[in-house]
Amino acid sequence: MFLIALHRAEKSFGSWSVLRGLDIDIADGARIGVVGPNGAGKSTLLRILAGLEPIETGLLTHRKGCVTAYLPQQVEGDTRDPIRTVLEARPDVAALNTALLTCEAELAAPALAADLRRMARVLRRQEGLLEQWVAAAGPGLEGEARALLTDLGLDPAALGAPTNELSGGERKLVALAACLIRRPDVLLLDEPEAHLDGARREDLERLLATFEGAVVIVSHDRHLLDEMATEIGELDGGRMTRWPGNYSAYVLQRDLALKRQQERYVTQQKEIARLEEAIHRFRAWFAIAGDERNIVQARNKQRQIDRMDVVDKPVFERRRMALELRPRMRGGQKVVALRRVTVAFDDDPVLLDVDLTIFRGERLGVVGPNGAGKSALGYVLAGLLEPLAGERWIGPSISVGYLGQKPPARPAESTPLGLIRSTAPMLEQEAVNLLGRHLFRYEQMRDPMGALSGGERIRLELLLLSLSGANCLVLDEPTNHLDIDSLEVLEAEVERFDGTVVVISHDRYFLDRIPDRIVEVRDGEVAAYEVGYSDWLSHTSRTSATKLV
Repeated sequence: MFLIALHRAEKSFGSWSVLRGLDIDIADGARIGVVGPNGAGKSTLLRILAGLEPIETGLLTHRKGCVTAYLPQQVEGDTRDPIRTVLEARPDVAALNTALLTCEAELAAPALAADLRRMARVLRRQEGLLEQWVAAAGPGLEGEARALLTDLGLDPAALGAPTNELSGGERKLVALAACLIRRPDVLLLDEPEAHLDGARREDLERLLATFEGAVVIVSHDRHLLDEMATEIGELDGGRMTRWPGNYSAYVLQRDLALKRQQERYVTQQKEIARLEEAIHRFRAWFAIAGDERNIVQARNKQRQIDRMDVVDKPVFERRRMALELRPRMRGGQKVVALRRVTVAFDDDPVLLDVDLTIFRGERLGVVGPNGAGKSALGYVLAGLLEPLAGERWIGPSISVGYLGQKPPARPAESTPLGLIRSTAPMLEQEAVNLLGRHLFRYEQMRDPMGALSGGERIRLELLLLSLSGANCLVLDEPTNHLDIDSLEVLEAEVERFDGTVVVISHDRYFLDRIPDRIVEVRDGEVAAYEVGYSDWLSHTSRTSATKLV
């Protein structure tokens, strides 16, 4: 039995058609991972399934009583604390609480004692409301909210803080808890892993494994998709193709399907060529001899071509962004060094007596829990934050390029085309061609920045970074919001980059491939390990096990 069914859905934004006759059915217990290039409409699809975005044509149906919960890609905070935020995700319980308070006020009124019939009606109403309140888990709702936030890994110290003071990862956890407390039949998750550290991503995987309802998840975390998805929905060109199995199985199946399609395409093209040659031959014979039978034969051959089910030429590789990270100069052997560096925010120490030296050509992976000070370390290395104490030294020929977790604030009227031309002087057509090679549509180049998706903003910032010609890159969560194709391009470019790279990341695939040295930030301290991510992970696992024994 389907919980949600979407058929023949059409959706456009201006002249850009996002969905073109898309079909998707979500069965009870489904685990669907949605993948596709940035701008393909993945977030739009989730909003449509949640009932938050209208469709122009098509049919969307929800099973009667089906409860959906939607986690957006970006979660903004406000003045409410996490507990209140989660509790207010259950307005039904709040309404019952209000109704019960109204009943109590009525029963306490002195005038009611003289009207027994009215008192009986109020008591019956109160009894019914109490039954509904208990059925809705009203008595233990606050305890359930606390337990959800704790299980998801939210620090107890953050429970009383306004959500607008929490980190992006912490706000995401609060929003996820608000989804879960609704006890949904369908969870619609848009990049739930963004901004979460490794431990919290593992908590998320365990939670999804035990969740009894259906899950539709848009994610670029290949490890997460391998762990939780039992089906992959590939969204491209406005339509969805469904593939059984997890992400790794999908990649294999898609490659095999493309090879089979290539074989059918080649066979069909040979047959079409043979028939067209016969058509030309019969027409030539008719021109020579005037025999009408030759024209009939030519028409029959043409009908055979027209009746064929056309096999499209397979696209083995989607068009990808043409990112090129090239330093303008080589730079010295010693790139940057920190000596007894201390960083504090509002007298709250984040990093204490940090010593770290980075050499040319190194690939450093910076890891650690959220809030440990990884971004602060990145700021100091990039020269964007002065340490409270200690010294930062940088080589005289070193130029640092920085990409932050959040793209920098830009003027509301700025456009991608304007930003490119202000960063590197060039003709307009050159800038248009450059943006086109980074997968921006022509109309997007002149649209305000606010119209871009998260992944498109990151692609633009990477393009601006490439124009800087820096020979030392500091990348803070560069994989957030990038589609998998763009991730693979970024990985390849970082690998071949003829300079130094410091990358702060929680993406396990990315960390496995890129760093040759791991820097762990924890409890204000920084420790360097001369190993890759997998070896570091094995080492820390063994160390933790030894401590437990």
